[in-house]
Parts: sequence; C-alpha cells; structure tokens
Amino acid sequence: MTESDLGVFAEAIAEIAVDAGKAILDVYGKDFEVSHKDDASPLTQADLASHRIICDALAHLTPDIPVLSEESSDLDYDTRADWSQYWLVDPLDGTKEFINRNGEFTVNIALVRSHEPILGVVHVPVTGVTYTGLVGKWASKHDADGRMEHISVRTPCADPVVVVGSRSHANPRLLEYLAKLGPYELVSMGSSLKFCLVAEGKADFYPRLGPTSEWDTGAAHAVVMAAGGKIVTLEGKPLRYNTKKSLLNSEFLVIADEGRDWLEVFESYKFVTNS
Repeated sequence: MTESDLGVFAEAIAEIAVDAGKAILDVYGKDFEVSHKDDASPLTQADLASHRIICDALAHLTPDIPVLSEESSDLDYDTRADWSQYWLVDPLDGTKEFINRNGEFTVNIALVRSHEPILGVVHVPVTGVTYTGLVGKWASKHDADGRMEHISVRTPCADPVVVVGSRSHANPRLLEYLAKLGPYELVSMGSSLKFCLVAEGKADFYPRLGPTSEWDTGAAHAVVMAAGGKIVTLEGKPLRYNTKKSLLNSEFLVIADEGRDWLEVFESYKFVTNS
C-alpha cells in the first residue's frame, strides 16, 4: 500500500467501521448475554459480530496485510514481530459502556506501520459519527448525515484546562495529579472518545494512568496525531506498537497544546508508573 493509496483506503475503512457499527446496534437494541474472557473482561455477541465483519472485510480489501484484533489477539509474538504493517482492531471499544447502555462505545480500526499508527478510524455507532485520521495529512469528523468537517486540536489550551478521564476506570492517582495541575475542568467519557475530544478541540489533555491494550488506542492515536496532537509515555517517548510480547501499553499522556510542558508538571509530582 503506497502513500497515495491511504486516502482511498481511509474511506473504505470508514465504511467497514460503519457496517460493524450497524451490527453492534442490532445487538444493542435487544436483550443480550454477557460472558467473560479469561482476563475477566466482558464479551458480548456484539463484540464477536463486529469482529467478524471487520476481519472479513479487511481480508477482502487487503489480503496481504495481517489483522490483529482484540478478539483474535492470541498470536505468538514471533509471528507478529515480522510484520512491517498490520491492521489493529478493537471491534467494540467500551464494552462496559455498551453493557451500561450509555452510548459511549466505538469501533476502532488502525493501520500500523513500523510500530506507529498511520491511519485510524473511530466510529461511534449510537451517534453515527466517524472520526478519521491520516497522520501527517488531515483529520476529519463525519456526522450521521455525511457532513464532513476537518478537525484539529485546540492551541493554546483553554483556561481552565479541560481534562478528559475514563468513565469506567476511576483512578485515585489521576485525581492526586490533577490537584497539582492548577484550575481544570474534568470531563468523564468512555472508550476512545476521550482521544477524539482532544482531537476535535473539545479537551486539552488526557492522562491515562492505568492499563490499556494496544487495540484500545491505535485508531484514536492516529486521529489525535493527524489533528496535530501528541501522545507520549510518562518518560516523554512516543507510544509504540507491537514491540514486545505483551500487548499492554505503557501509561501515557494525550496532549493538544505542546506549548505547555505537561511532562514537567507530571514529573514534579514523582509518580511511580505501572509497567
């Protein structure tokens, strides 16, 4: 796949995500059963239906590019390590939000190349909104009626700063840190929508101080980067993908305005990070 192909593929991936979202809504509108995986995370028929639609469509669209999905993530690292590029998929990001029926769940599809996401699509089934990012080129938001607008992060950041945090994963460490940040407004949100609020200029900062998996972040990472934002680990290094056996991310910061030294403030509080 060449650089000139990526814009065309972005549209095709968005269509795949919308199709997966329709399958999710078919389940969402009915009574459904919830099972649990080995790690105790919840699983529904919507996760599996979305997974099948996306993987089948990607296999048809790009048969030579492997797919790593949350629902088929038991691939040996020796196999993954040789991939120069691959599709990274979370068929239903925010399963807890889905179960709670609050609408804050997404379909995430990213193309990762050389350990970095270069294309990402985040679709919100309940609202019909789709965020797309082509890193180094553009980021956009389509509504349910097909209207499109280009999006970008907010600079300078708002006063007070708008911080977005997880709705389902309260973290006392985060609250302690934010107390040192100065005046701020905290917005709670589920799934990868937290990234998208930063990407479209509605939030300034998203510090993630708890565990996430690579499929949770890849697509929205691309959207944020394409919108002019930055994502770094607590050591200030870029968040990278498929570099180790574990698919857990390091803790990270999603930043809109690079003119403010978020890392310096963070380090001044001397957090001990989870590895």
